[in-house]
Amino acid sequence: MTDELAKAQAALEEARRAQLEAEARIAELEASAQRAAKDTPPPAADDANPAEAPPVAERFEEAPAAPVPADPDQPAEPGASVAPTAESGPLDADAVALVRAGYAFEGPALEMGALVNGAPDAETQVRIPLAMVNRHGLIAGATGTGKTKTLQVLAEQLSAAGVPVFAADIKGDLSGIATPGESSEKLLARTAGIGQAWEPRAAPVEYYALGGVGHGVPIRATVLDFGPTLLAKVLGLNATQESSLGIVFAYADDQQLPLVDLKDLRELLLWLTGDGKEELRRLGGISTQTAGVILREITAFSEQGADRFFGEPEFDTRELLRTAADGRGIVSLLEVPGVADQPALFSTFLMWLLADLFEDLPEVGDIDRPKLVFFFDEAHLLFKDASKDFLAAIVQTVRLIRSKGVGIFFVTQTPKDVPDDVLAQLGSRVQHQLRAHTPDAEQALRATVRTYPRSGYDLGEVLTTLGIGEAIVTVMDERGAPTPVAWTRLRAPQGSMDPTPDDRIQATVQASPLLATYGEAVDRESAYELLQARMREAEQAEQDAEARKAAEDEAARLEAQAERARRSGGRSGGSSGGSGGASGGGNVITDFLGSRSGQAMIRDIVRGVFGNRRR
Repeated sequence: MTDELAKAQAALEEARRAQLEAEARIAELEASAQRAAKDTPPPAADDANPAEAPPVAERFEEAPAAPVPADPDQPAEPGASVAPTAESGPLDADAVALVRAGYAFEGPALEMGALVNGAPDAETQVRIPLAMVNRHGLIAGATGTGKTKTLQVLAEQLSAAGVPVFAADIKGDLSGIATPGESSEKLLARTAGIGQAWEPRAAPVEYYALGGVGHGVPIRATVLDFGPTLLAKVLGLNATQESSLGIVFAYADDQQLPLVDLKDLRELLLWLTGDGKEELRRLGGISTQTAGVILREITAFSEQGADRFFGEPEFDTRELLRTAADGRGIVSLLEVPGVADQPALFSTFLMWLLADLFEDLPEVGDIDRPKLVFFFDEAHLLFKDASKDFLAAIVQTVRLIRSKGVGIFFVTQTPKDVPDDVLAQLGSRVQHQLRAHTPDAEQALRATVRTYPRSGYDLGEVLTTLGIGEAIVTVMDERGAPTPVAWTRLRAPQGSMDPTPDDRIQATVQASPLLATYGEAVDRESAYELLQARMREAEQAEQDAEARKAAEDEAARLEAQAERARRSGGRSGGSSGGSGGASGGGNVITDFLGSRSGQAMIRDIVRGVFGNRRR
């Protein structure tokens, strides 16, 4: 630290000497001009060799620092960087020394890159203390400015430090972290200019996919484990509807109806609003209208693709805390195809993941390195159309999960994508270039500038002129205070900047020890099957009741017909007397039904209809 301050002091003295020399030269030139105005020949020393003493402004422009390259990605030649001065960059020597001291941490740190002050200053490294990563962070910037590569740089270093990482690989290009990068002259020149000893290196990676859609080990969760509170927030239910959903979950538990997937919950609501109406009334506090609203929301949620996420075997979130055999943290990459069209599914999964970890992990307080770090790329999708309750849940989770040793980094285009209450919880800020081509974008730029500490930069201008792979950085130091704002040229990833080929990803997935546990979906008997059986039994009972009634009606009709026949036969026999007996006439059918054999046949028919004939 003393050597750095001494260098800074020397640079300051040099600047002061240059200033005094410039003032003397200006005074001399002014005197010469006055003599020329009086037609007095100037001293010979002034005309001897003007090129040897150029105006001081020109000398400042020709400062020995390496010039800023036209291509922001093209670094200065290795070794060309010198201590920046006020003439070569926006920061004076004192400000540079302040930045250098502000990022000189005692403990282990993640190397972000080198200060840019007209040219990269390899002696002024910008870092994030490893112990402060669980204070969360933000990586923001316009499309194509290098956000994902910054994420990759941090993930690689966290893995190397033994910290497991989880990231949603929405665009697919983050998978390159599993493949060693390729060297090039431009890459080596750039990394040498910022003091990075670059070498190709791959990180240990585990690939996941929601419900098995895409490459990766399937991740599933049960509706029961997800719970009514979080589900209500995802569905956007009001307080009354959330309370009713909680009662439905309690009823399912009481009736031993396992809620595994959305099909189970949907079937239970259909039962309670249909054949189980009596059960619904018995529960109390749930109206048919409320149950109908919940049912419609679940149906809409299912149509967004959420069905694939719910099921068994349920994923154990502690799998994300694994390290490789060599001690490096495993980088867990989640493939989320079409997430822009399914923000509710994306939000649902992330919140369940955080909530489950928060419930399972013990309190650890302040530790020297985090137990797990999340990177949420395209974070604006997490907050898109989110209800107030859902946002409150996110704020609460971000605030409290730090004590569990978990860090969260949101990656998005502009800080405006993140709610203020969440933004206030983020200790590290890495802001790539912003574009202000529209009134809304200009307003967003001004809002971003106001969120940074005071500095020697005109951030309103700097943020729009940053090169690709450059960012404005401020983090939380080891004391919990913000570091000086630093224009930073960021390090290059050691892994590939291109996606890992699909066949290599598939080979990694097939070799995963987790595939045997989570690879195949299990559809065990749950609420859907049990309720279907109940409904079949109820339908059969209804059919049996209808058949019994029909049989009873038929038996009554036959009995009445037989009775009429007997009465008719009696009257006929009494009136005809001998003539009937002599002729052996009369109604044969009536006579038969009135006989003992006819009565026996009628009894057999009735018994057959009721199904109780003795065998």
